[in-house]
Amino acid sequence: MRRATVSLSLLGPLLAMASAAHADSMRCGKWVVTSDVTVQELVSKCGEPAAKDVATRDIYGPGAAAGRTRKVGISTTEYWTYDRGSRAFRMIVTIVDGKVASIERGQQ
Repeated sequence: MRRATVSLSLLGPLLAMASAAHADSMRCGKWVVTSDVTVQELVSKCGEPAAKDVATRDIYGPGAAAGRTRKVGISTTEYWTYDRGSRAFRMIVTIVDGKVASIERGQQ
């Protein structure tokens, strides 16, 4: 009985790690694409997305006077949606400042 308890306690973290790894990848034909790829690799393996949304925001840093801030740059976030057919979840790729940040499963 004790042996079963030990193996079940080890199973939980392993399942959590497996689901986390799956959430940050998607299949494009014969390729499995992860968030480690470049935008160019993503497009070459998966093609252009079905939809793109772009959001920009200002980035502020310390200013010359105490307690003041000043604009130091702009951050661009893109949300690419890959529609993979009626039997598969959409995949949403988040690209921040030209780098793939995450791959998530959307709603069907």
